[in-house]
Amino acid sequence: MMAPAEVPDAEAEPDGVEDRLRRFATIWSRAIFPATATSLTRPEFEHHLLPLARRLRDALHHKIFDATPASGVGADLVAAHCTDPEALARSLGVVDAYLVLYCGAAADPTDDLAAEELRARCARLQHALAAGYALALRERTLAEQEAIARSALAARGAAEDALHATEARFRAVFEGAAIGIGIADLDGRVLEVNDTLTQMFGGLEHHVRSRNVSEWVHPDDVPQVWRMHGELIRGERENLRTEKPFFRNDGTVLWTNLTVSLLRDVDGVPQYQLVLLEDTTERRLLNLRLRYEATHDALTGLPNRTLFFERLEKALAPARDPARDANVKDAKEAVRDGAEAPPETGARDGAGATPKETAPETRPPARFGLCYLDLDGFKAINDSLGHSAGDRMLVEVADRLQSCATAPGEMVARLGGDEFVALTTGPDTQREVNDLASRILGVLATPISLDGREFTVRGSIGIVEGEAGAFSAAEVLRSADITMYRAKSAGGNRFEHADAEADARAITRHGLTTSLPTALERGEFFIEYQPLVHLADGTVHGAEALVRWSHPTHGVLGPDRFIPLAEHTGLIVPLGRWVLEQSVRQARAWQEELAAGTFAGPLRINVNLSPAQLHHPGLVADTVDVLERVGLEPGSLCLEVTESALIGADEDLLKPLRQLAEMGVDIALDDFGTGYSNLANLRRLPVSVLKLDRSFTQGMQQHPADPVDLKIVEGIVSLAHSLELAVTVEGVETGTQAEHLRMLGCDTAQGWYYARPGPPEMLHTLSLADAV
Repeated sequence: MMAPAEVPDAEAEPDGVEDRLRRFATIWSRAIFPATATSLTRPEFEHHLLPLARRLRDALHHKIFDATPASGVGADLVAAHCTDPEALARSLGVVDAYLVLYCGAAADPTDDLAAEELRARCARLQHALAAGYALALRERTLAEQEAIARSALAARGAAEDALHATEARFRAVFEGAAIGIGIADLDGRVLEVNDTLTQMFGGLEHHVRSRNVSEWVHPDDVPQVWRMHGELIRGERENLRTEKPFFRNDGTVLWTNLTVSLLRDVDGVPQYQLVLLEDTTERRLLNLRLRYEATHDALTGLPNRTLFFERLEKALAPARDPARDANVKDAKEAVRDGAEAPPETGARDGAGATPKETAPETRPPARFGLCYLDLDGFKAINDSLGHSAGDRMLVEVADRLQSCATAPGEMVARLGGDEFVALTTGPDTQREVNDLASRILGVLATPISLDGREFTVRGSIGIVEGEAGAFSAAEVLRSADITMYRAKSAGGNRFEHADAEADARAITRHGLTTSLPTALERGEFFIEYQPLVHLADGTVHGAEALVRWSHPTHGVLGPDRFIPLAEHTGLIVPLGRWVLEQSVRQARAWQEELAAGTFAGPLRINVNLSPAQLHHPGLVADTVDVLERVGLEPGSLCLEVTESALIGADEDLLKPLRQLAEMGVDIALDDFGTGYSNLANLRRLPVSVLKLDRSFTQGMQQHPADPVDLKIVEGIVSLAHSLELAVTVEGVETGTQAEHLRMLGCDTAQGWYYARPGPPEMLHTLSLADAV
């Protein structure tokens, strides 16, 4: 037998005894595990009960019986979180039913306790286990209660400290906040305010405390602000945020960001109003100043482009009924805020109708009139007197313009540079805009004195007038700009009215200009050829190359539609180089066909040169390069230059033409007779051909011919031949005209009488000898 304090060695015990002990522990764990609050798994819990079962078995078989170990087992059960009363009952049941059954056989064979003794000892062990369990549970409960009491006391102290700290913080925030804070009851009586709010209203606290919130009404209050305040008091909204002005005690205006919310009791019932006011007066004044600077011209003080566009878009908006708009707005706000529309919402027009039933008021359509002004010759002022003088002139012009637009609905703005606009609105703008433009030109007619000199200011005005809602602001300004340039092209110091067809032409011109740079890359240009005919025998002498543009939208365009645009954009140089190369290649192909006997066509090619090409430094080099690469003799090329391009030409301009002429390239003076040139100057020009303008020969299309035209042409031909110049006539349209020119001694001719411009293949089948 072992002492009570000793733990038997399981491995030293007979196998049957240990197995029965483990089966007892298994039964015990299965019985009480569902009633425990342990985090152990059931096998782990069974392993935990095994030493407790061994202690009960040892106590059962001890020579000197002592039930005290069972009390310890009961305490260990409580320590293992078996605190449910069911766990104790089940443990006692297991001990009563299975302890003697599985642990009745002692490990020592000499232990011969009778069965009745074992049952009695088992009963006492149960009593001791229950007593130990109850004592441990009581001690555990007392410890938990004491811990709860200590925690509650600590929590109460912490809550009181927190409340005190919260009140201190609230008071510190209330008194030291940079925004105004006020507390009022639900009736609007002001109960408490902080120093900041008092200072915001002028520093007299009793003037603030003695007032009711409902007295703080201002004419500039946001619409619906007091309706929403009523909803707040009734608990229909959580808070109210808005920008609101107030009158101070001295009558000045205080602008604030206002926030109003409700302070509720523990049951959620509203008790007070909490008002937060942020003073935004200085910020508002700054914003107004910044807004003014952003919408007004710094030099003249007039409204700038930004403000003008705002006013213009407002003037162009379709007319609406203000009363109807107000009704609809109130209804929308009521729906947005979750409340029904106020009763008076539908009765503002006195008819008691709802917003949907209110008929718009019948009124004449709103109209607008716009004057777009650009000063004529203002660049010369800046170039001659400097920008400072130009600025002074602009200021004077702005003052005069502002004096013209003083009627209601009129305004003047500066768009930039020397461009100004004047806007008028109303039902009779058709007459008013003309009067406004006349007044503008009238005030500009008075000379302006600058630096002791007087300058007369002229201006060109484009007028657009129409009904509101028919145009956008961008469309109106674009049309006015186009019309202004039309007035400037007509001589300036005048006004012109917008014309839809003229606008369309200008827009088309702009579209062609923007698409020109890529047209050459896309291969949209092609060349047609018109034959030059010997008047003596009707044979083909050469052909003039005429470039065409196959536009994807506008179809085939003649050179009059795009050559001026190409000269303006600078594309004329690469385009002219392309035309020259294509024409020279075609002339070389004709010569090869002529040598092979398959074609009796032109031996020469005429190519037009624009004034911009004459000024290009690479003219001679490009021409030589093309001729050499293609293999065409210089004598087979004739470059046509208009007479107007050579009027007053100096030697620098004539030098490249002389170089080309010395190489053998013919130079033709195109449109001769239209440039009012001195005939004596022909001696100094490196030309070998005169091309008479068609205006000299139109009188020869009928029989008898105009004798004046005959004399003029006869004189020009005689002079040209005396200078060893060949004469070509263009625009020949009848056989009579061709016969007169032949008899007058003209050398070659071209025109529809012989052939219209066409593809190079056309010249293969053309028989011109029979046409003369």
